Amino acid sequence: MGEEVHAGHRDRLRKKFIMHGIDIFEDHEILELLLFYVIPRKNTNELAHKLLKEFGTIPGIMEAPLSSLKMIEGIGENVACFIKLILTMVRVYMERKEVEQNTKPTREDFTDKLSRKFLGRKEETIAIMLLDAKCKILYEGIVSKGTFNRVELHIRRIMELIVLFDAAAIIVGHNHPSGLATPSQEDVITTQKLEHLFNTMNIEFIDHIIVADGDYVSLKECKIKGLFGN
Repeated sequence: MGEEVHAGHRDRLRKKFIMHGIDIFEDHEILELLLFYVIPRKNTNELAHKLLKEFGTIPGIMEAPLSSLKMIEGIGENVACFIKLILTMVRVYMERKEVEQNTKPTREDFTDKLSRKFLGRKEETIAIMLLDAKCKILYEGIVSKGTFNRVELHIRRIMELIVLFDAAAIIVGHNHPSGLATPSQEDVITTQKLEHLFNTMNIEFIDHIIVADGDYVSLKECKIKGLFGN
């Protein structure tokens, strides 16, 4: 009888989504529906409430470390991996989906695109985007990963990629998992070193962006003395 009740609840929630979409759902209902597909034949309502109580919001749940998710009673490795996969898929979707434009992409278009590389990442990460002389993207990817507050810049790796793709321009980006996009003195010094390096290679240094908490700061727009011709 219990399984029949759960099955009926699942069907009602599923039909509610099909008929009305997700906008009328409470957060716990969204999680319930999501967990249906990884936890068969069990009531996921209680688990949805546990997750919200522990992590506060749906973004908090999605961005929680795998180890923290597994500590919640009722969530094993399989469910925790499923939850983490969702955010990863969102990031991949945003990176892959490109809107065809008739106009030449702007620097803002490129920096917006590069900033998506850091969605949901809890460790400091460095990414680059390489462009040809016509602003076509030749390469975009992560070149270094570190800890929560530090990452090592692998200059040799960046140089190898520039040569490999015969790039004419580069955008460098890294994240601040602390949530503050304010450039540090170390960020400024690193940018100066990169600018000198790219000048010697005759590579246009378009920008160095810092991403934090869903926003980003352009070091070029900051007009810091000693950077980008300032």
